[in-house]
Amino acid sequence: MKAIAAGVLIVSAVLLMAVIFKKRLGWGWLGLFGSHLILAAVGLYIVDFTTLAGTVYIPLNPATIGAVSVLGLPGLVMLIGLKITLFG
Repeated sequence: MKAIAAGVLIVSAVLLMAVIFKKRLGWGWLGLFGSHLILAAVGLYIVDFTTLAGTVYIPLNPATIGAVSVLGLPGLVMLIGLKITLFG
């Protein structure tokens, strides 16, 4: 079973590299993606350790950072709204 999982991982990695270099994306997308992750983490950190949203605490984990990096500022507002609505 581990051999099958390793084979699928290797094949998918090779195909991903083929798509990246076929479309000539190069490595520039990696810097853009990294900057989005860093800005998302900084935004969550600012909300957590200041009183901009009251006493709302949103943990820094891959799910919250991913949501904010993909959705941007509306994603951050969405997380704050969900935290206030669901957990009071």
